[in-house]
Amino acid sequence: MSKVVVGLSGGVDSSVAAAALHQQGYEVVGLTLWLMKGKGQCCSEGMVDAAQLCEELGVPHHVVDTRELFEKNIVDYLVSGYGAGITPLPCSQCNKAVKFSPMLQYAQQELGIDRIATGHYAQIAYDPTTDRHQLRRAIDRHKDQTYFLYDLSQEILAHTLFPLGGQTKAETRQQAAKFGLHTAEKPESQDLCLIEAHGSMREFLEKYLAPKQGDIVDATGKILGQHDGIHNYTIGQRKGLGIAAAQPLYVVAIDAAKNQVIVGDRTVAQASELTVQRVNWVSIAAPVAPIRAEVQIRYRSEAVPCAVIPLANDRAKIVLDDPQISITPGQAAVWYDGDILLGGGIIETEA
Repeated sequence: MSKVVVGLSGGVDSSVAAAALHQQGYEVVGLTLWLMKGKGQCCSEGMVDAAQLCEELGVPHHVVDTRELFEKNIVDYLVSGYGAGITPLPCSQCNKAVKFSPMLQYAQQELGIDRIATGHYAQIAYDPTTDRHQLRRAIDRHKDQTYFLYDLSQEILAHTLFPLGGQTKAETRQQAAKFGLHTAEKPESQDLCLIEAHGSMREFLEKYLAPKQGDIVDATGKILGQHDGIHNYTIGQRKGLGIAAAQPLYVVAIDAAKNQVIVGDRTVAQASELTVQRVNWVSIAAPVAPIRAEVQIRYRSEAVPCAVIPLANDRAKIVLDDPQISITPGQAAVWYDGDILLGGGIIETEA
């Protein structure tokens, strides 16, 4: 019988992933990472629900205290990023450094199990022609989470299962009810666990970054208003600026050195080129020449046609066919060929 360690957050998705694999004949072992104290999934409440699920399934449940790892890799990463005027993307960082790598390491070294699984909506397919594991979008495009998984290595993909990648969220709910899981009607969690635990990103950051009033200016340096901290703003933001103007204004830049938020109209907010650092090539080996792809610059944005130009030192330049707004340093740019995730990295700046 094949053994698999299933990451359990206490939510319906991971619960169904575990129950489905259990029904398929896998010897399931539940594993919950204790990321932080508080309410919500990944916290105390989630651990209780995960433990109850394992009791329902009659399988072992392990809890690993990863709070220190989470604090170092996610909390410190977020606070330093927002303090420097960028908008970090914690989820991809968390998946690689806090969740998947530690999970696989624990499974192999502590439990002698060579395979892990999660409730993420994504698919993995092995391509024998390239000897690589491809990361593919989920069937349910509204729930697809590959954007947050672009930084996973071939080693991790080779040992991972995504049982929910071939079904919709509605089908997952139906399965949960069919299995009689107590999490069947559990509400959807926030995309970001820190928001779920603290109420909002602003409330979370207020615990670490003190208000620091500064100017909101246009491209010429003209003062249009005041802000109470650059960490409360992100590139592309249109609402909540507190500025009356003839046309909508967007945050187009954040100058940490001057403690300024720079705004402009849509034409100023658009850009057609960007550079990306810490590039991870996933489904294909790193190319030596430019390639055509469709790039996604935010989790909720549509993938748009572009050219990806490889650069030295794990960097790349993205040239968009059509200008886009909200190109935000600290967020991920992830490029695809149809449903196949080719690679991704962290946006440095507009080129």
